[in-house]
Amino acid sequence: MASKVKDPVELTVEDKLKNLYQLQTMLSEIDKIKTLRGELPLEVQDLEDEIEGLTTRIEKIQNEIVEMKREIVDRRGNIESATSTINKYKEQMDNVRNNREYDSLNKEIEFQKLDIELNQKKIREAEEAIQQRTDDLARSTEAVTERRTDLDIKKSELEEIVAETRAEEEKLRERSKNLEAQIEPRLLASFKRIRRNSRNGLGIVYVQRDACGGCFNKIPPQRQLDIRMRKKIVVCEYCGRIMIDPELAGVQLVKAEAKPKRTRRSTKKAAEENTED
Repeated sequence: MASKVKDPVELTVEDKLKNLYQLQTMLSEIDKIKTLRGELPLEVQDLEDEIEGLTTRIEKIQNEIVEMKREIVDRRGNIESATSTINKYKEQMDNVRNNREYDSLNKEIEFQKLDIELNQKKIREAEEAIQQRTDDLARSTEAVTERRTDLDIKKSELEEIVAETRAEEEKLRERSKNLEAQIEPRLLASFKRIRRNSRNGLGIVYVQRDACGGCFNKIPPQRQLDIRMRKKIVVCEYCGRIMIDPELAGVQLVKAEAKPKRTRRSTKKAAEENTED
């Protein structure tokens, strides 16, 4: 018959700290694997975002060019219509009955000529804008090609690194997931919050040279005693990290060798030696 899994809440403080430190060790190994990838994931994301932005820009430029070409066609149609109207008015001028009709037709012709000049000006401006936007389109298209080449290289490098570490990372993640199930939910949530807020990703640290292994601030003797007693969860009063006894963490600390004390000769004895000399 399978043994019943013990409720994480019922575990002793010592067992809770052991599980937390084991979890921290696994998560630190995962962090190291992520560090091996360096800035590649961010570089890949940046390139993808840049390509997406350039693609949107290219589509916008293409739409602008289409719209300007449509405007040119419309304005050329206006010119043809105005030219036809001028010819019609010129024919009518041959059959005018008085000066008033002649002046009226003449003004209409002048108006149509001004309209033709305006449309011709707008056509020239549109053609210049099309040329400028075409140059922009060429530059953006070239930039997209270059970025896609860079993206392919970065993705290849990233996939190579991921392939080398995938098996180890998946194994560590599976073990850490199983270990999390053995930790009290409230304690686990606190541990994860501390990890998120710490620069080095350490949520639980051991005492080193009477100081916190995370922020390196000195720990009072009484608090060190509480840590060694393993009767309650103790956190650093400076950085908030959970503290664990090095022995419980399985860490062998190298004790610093005591420096020999330097003996100072008395002033009187030194003076006597100088006198004898």
